[in-house]
Amino acid sequence: MKDVLQDKTSIQGRKCLWRFKKTDMDVVKAIASRHSMSLPIAQTLYSRGFISKHEIDSFLFMSRERDVAHPSLLKDGVIAAERVLRAIKDKEKILIFGDYDVDGITSTSLLLVALLPLGASINYYLPNRYKEGYGLSVAVVEKAAKHGYSLIVTVDNGITAHEAAKRASELGIDLIITDHHRPHKELPIAIAIVDPNQDGCSYPYKKLAGVGVIFKIVSLIYEMKNQDLPEKAYELLMLGTVADVVPLTEENRFWVRNGLCQVNKCKSLAMSVLAENSKLTKSRWGSLDIGFMIAPQINALGRLDDPREAVKFLISSNSDDVARVGKILKTMNDERKKVERRIYDEIESVIVNKGIDLDQENIIIAASSRWPSGVIGLVAGRLMNNYGKPAFLFHERKDGTLRGSCRSIREFDIFSALQENKDLLLSFGGHSFAAGLTLKKDNMVELKQRLEEKIASELPPEELQPKLEVDAECRLPDMTKNLLGDLEQLEPFGNSNIQPTFIFKEVTQLNKPAVLKDKHVKCIIFSEGVVKPAIFFNRPDLIPFFNTVGDKPLHVVGHVIKNEWKDSVKIEMQGLDVAIAD
Repeated sequence: MKDVLQDKTSIQGRKCLWRFKKTDMDVVKAIASRHSMSLPIAQTLYSRGFISKHEIDSFLFMSRERDVAHPSLLKDGVIAAERVLRAIKDKEKILIFGDYDVDGITSTSLLLVALLPLGASINYYLPNRYKEGYGLSVAVVEKAAKHGYSLIVTVDNGITAHEAAKRASELGIDLIITDHHRPHKELPIAIAIVDPNQDGCSYPYKKLAGVGVIFKIVSLIYEMKNQDLPEKAYELLMLGTVADVVPLTEENRFWVRNGLCQVNKCKSLAMSVLAENSKLTKSRWGSLDIGFMIAPQINALGRLDDPREAVKFLISSNSDDVARVGKILKTMNDERKKVERRIYDEIESVIVNKGIDLDQENIIIAASSRWPSGVIGLVAGRLMNNYGKPAFLFHERKDGTLRGSCRSIREFDIFSALQENKDLLLSFGGHSFAAGLTLKKDNMVELKQRLEEKIASELPPEELQPKLEVDAECRLPDMTKNLLGDLEQLEPFGNSNIQPTFIFKEVTQLNKPAVLKDKHVKCIIFSEGVVKPAIFFNRPDLIPFFNTVGDKPLHVVGHVIKNEWKDSVKIEMQGLDVAIAD
């Protein structure tokens, strides 16, 4: 029978547009033979541009010598390291200024655990998310001066802190800024600015998280001291990198692999508590476990009235203290999920009722005084993923300003778009895919209109819908332990190295689907004499489809997953979308 998909580059599924890359299966078979791997994994490597032996070996087998650049290549990196060492030698008081998200919390914790063993007189400050907001402020600088601090080091922020930096200079406080957000044209006043994205920085890898940037500086400090970094630093680096959803490529990929290896050998007090909270009982953790089960709880740390508790939780050796904060975290994270679900359902209802008409609009924008600012970024990300369009959500403040978060699709650089419209904004900062911004409420309509015009001029309609990039074909008989082992070689999964997406062609549903918790759909599929379960999370829209499709052949797109329960291991499919194989 002729393969009806071999000449296609896309298929419209029930929800998403499935896109395929043209594949030379002779080359794929050669890759599989040369590297002793299954065909679906070989095709995945081919689809992602890893074809030659050198390319594949470099991706699968990373090394510190080849994949990690020396920290001295960071602009102002040596200046920053030498200034910190002088402060330690002269017993100066050092203040770390961090942020309340996971990247900021892990960055603060990493610098603390690195400098304390060197004898630093050091303290740290994390702003309260609701009372103070993001970034180094004049008030904090003045408070630091009052208490005798002569050096402030920012982590995961500071690249836009012009007023605070100016005030530090006036008060005689040296300021070192370490950040990874894209800088604006003018930089703040500081004795050192370490940000790989600034002009004139020769560091070859630009995608480090904030925790990655400060890790490079402490690596340089420890090299100058001819000492080994504390092992805790590698765990914190991995956590912050995964949680901040930076690309898991090249150097980030190396450090996350390294950190996961360490965590799987010996779990810290904090990690053990977080795993227990999330009922994570797997024998081996991957980056997706960190990203979806561990990191969201750490995000809840930033919502504590005293965000300093976040750092104490991550680095403390006191089991009672860690357990106490862990219980609070579980409660807060459970509450966060409820609030997030409520906000999402509210916006989705507006979309369904055409209050936001996505047949005509390509930017999702909404605001409410009832939506907590600490949650709306998560909801914006979910809206963007589910509808394939950039999403902006705002918390409306009493003074008439809107403070919001936006998440964008890969094809639309949201940072550049905001930069072009900064005349409408009070402040903004971030990356190509995610940003935070503040503006007057009266400017929201104008901002939306401009962004709508820009996105319509840059992108065709097919780019503004949910999409699935299909890596390879997988047959049900391919779903073996060997395939799982080959999949693990591609980890860690995350931004820019997503979990492989497979198409299962012409499978048949057996029996009626089961509905779990009113929103998940579990069905049994059959092909080539093999029966496998497939679960579609958060896809209640598929219930009527599966109830009526009968025994018609289907194409299913999904992930291959390992389901561990106690001593049992099952190989299952996590379904993403379906289409009738007509």
